[in-house]
Amino acid sequence: MREVTLCHGGCVEVDSLTEAEVSKTFKILCISCKKRSETTAEAFNEWWFKQEGMEEFVKILRYDEEEYLKVLDSRFEGKVVWNGTKKGTDLQDVSIFLLNVSYDHAGEYICQVNRTLHFDGEFSKNLMVNKTIHVSVVAKENRDMASIVSEIMMYVLIVVLTIWLVAEMVYCYKKIAAATEAAAQENASEYLAITSESKENCTGVQVAE
Repeated sequence: MREVTLCHGGCVEVDSLTEAEVSKTFKILCISCKKRSETTAEAFNEWWFKQEGMEEFVKILRYDEEEYLKVLDSRFEGKVVWNGTKKGTDLQDVSIFLLNVSYDHAGEYICQVNRTLHFDGEFSKNLMVNKTIHVSVVAKENRDMASIVSEIMMYVLIVVLTIWLVAEMVYCYKKIAAATEAAAQENASEYLAITSESKENCTGVQVAE
């Protein structure tokens, strides 16, 4: 289950998915919210990676406002697309896309945000936030139970709504048909009554003559 943390300024921290499917595109989500939106800040982002079976982390990416995304490891050349904050000096969303995922991309990633806060131009404070994401690579992505249940409930709801709509249409059709038949009978009765009254009037006139 994902953990969601609400922060000021409309920023929401959400945990990343951790299971990537081989040969597909996978998003590694990393969000570091600034606690006070009114505080000006500037930040840069670095990504570190420890491949499965290895012992040390290696710096693979760096992103800042001046150089944008810079790939520092040949294993990720042409494999990474920036999907985070694109405007402004502060970076809160520093997510990336991994393209054409391979088994070599399995391991631990550290998303590091180095942020400098400026308080009314009087003093500054540096903060560093590290978030670790363990990514596993599988031949076919395993769907979690929540998504399966959601899809089943969606189809059940569609079936129930379809049955209700058909029943409502049949009910309305029968009601309209009954009203039409009653109106026809009423018109027929009025016609017969008028015809009978006309005959009586005609008979009365003949007798009077």
